Amino acid sequence: MKLPETQVAVLEAASAEELRTVESLADDIGDSPDAVRRAAFELEDEELLGVMEVTETEYRLTEEGERYAFEGLPEHVLWVGGMSVDAHQEPVELGRALGMASLEDDQVDIALANFARKGMGEVDQGMISVNTDFDAEDDDERRVLEDLNDGAVISPDVYEDGTIDQVERRGLVEEVERTVYRVRLSDAGVTTLMEGVEVAETVDEITPELITSGEWDEVVFTDYNVEADAETVHGGKPHALRRTAERVKDVLVGMGFQEMQGPHVDADFYINDCLFMPQDHPARNHWDRFALEEPARMDREDLPADLVEAVESAHRDGVGPDGGGYHSPWSEDFASALALRGHTTNLSVRHLAGLAEGDVEPPERYFSVEKAYRNDTLDATHLLEFFQIEGWVMAEDLSVRDLMGTFTEFYEQFGITDVEFKPHYNPYTEPSFELFGRHPETNELIEIGNSGIFRPEMLEPLGVEADVMAWGLALERLMMLATGAEDIRDVHGTLVDLDFLRTEEVTY
Repeated sequence: MKLPETQVAVLEAASAEELRTVESLADDIGDSPDAVRRAAFELEDEELLGVMEVTETEYRLTEEGERYAFEGLPEHVLWVGGMSVDAHQEPVELGRALGMASLEDDQVDIALANFARKGMGEVDQGMISVNTDFDAEDDDERRVLEDLNDGAVISPDVYEDGTIDQVERRGLVEEVERTVYRVRLSDAGVTTLMEGVEVAETVDEITPELITSGEWDEVVFTDYNVEADAETVHGGKPHALRRTAERVKDVLVGMGFQEMQGPHVDADFYINDCLFMPQDHPARNHWDRFALEEPARMDREDLPADLVEAVESAHRDGVGPDGGGYHSPWSEDFASALALRGHTTNLSVRHLAGLAEGDVEPPERYFSVEKAYRNDTLDATHLLEFFQIEGWVMAEDLSVRDLMGTFTEFYEQFGITDVEFKPHYNPYTEPSFELFGRHPETNELIEIGNSGIFRPEMLEPLGVEADVMAWGLALERLMMLATGAEDIRDVHGTLVDLDFLRTEEVTY
């Protein structure tokens, strides 16, 4: 009897004495489970094999479980922290042990509750003592996480009674149902093997050569199972954040704005000094900025001498009869230091000063949607690099009403009609406002931007005589409001949620 190669391999690997899973057969013959499953059903149609479909329950780690499998259970981390401060010799302050453990806020209560439950020690009146008889290696909850992390298929009866229930209650493990296919040789299959089977040449299409040679009568054509599940294919598509950025550009161009571009690395002079940001401002220290080591500074000839002089004068003495200035140290050497821009307002400065496209005269409207870089703490709304929607309008007699009206028109294009404003302080704008939007899923107000009308101390050194209103809006937070995403890290970065990117649609 002639059969396709995979069917012959499955028939020879199957047993008449025991049920074997498709996965085990696939391992034996070196083929994919899908190919073996397909061959098994084809053999079942020939009554050479029996196929049994069984729904089984298996256990998998949750996201939190995966984290603890890697980092250790919080109570174990606390136990080690207690040992580090000699709490096994005498009770010590709980805060010292927690400090050594470096647990996050949401892990402290978890650690304390399970520390006492497992007899790992005692916590009483702010003091902790550690039980040295506790052996972390014997903790079955830890073993469950490690076994699952290693890819093992676990069974509750392997561990201490109630262990699986406990890790499920803690949200570290979840039950998942899966369909398992088991096969067994039929009597007819045994007989066929005894009589002998040969591998038949299989083809999936008929060709002119097969017809003219007469081989078409000897080959076996591949059966097509039109009911088989097709493989899921994820085609390429623009990133959700990129689609939001393109939509932003379309909206702003439709509102009469022109796009501007400029350097990601720039001198502190353009990033901060031209914004009337004092050189001793906390935001300008090395902790908050990404400075360059080589080259460390912009060449002096690349900084216009007249502009440097005017900006320095504004810092020292202010502008106009009522200007006070900062009367604080100002160094051209410090101003020439190169760094990744912490905002994209350096582009606005270059355009307003006529350094990008020549002198600009009112009325003018410019925008950019480009990256900025800050040494922030990573969380649900902050990344080290992000996209900023920069914009400014130059015109005569601009007011706060013009600024708010622009935002109202812009955000309405994204279905956001409840923007709220909060007075704020910026060194370079007066008045200044922060913008807030309400998240559609959590109903929380989140900051989505900063804005204001540029101060004379900023505009006069740049040679601008008209009013200029400007803003910096967060593209990622706009996308969060538009899509309902709750964590910016799901969108891009090392923790990106691929399922979100594959399924999310940016709609307006």
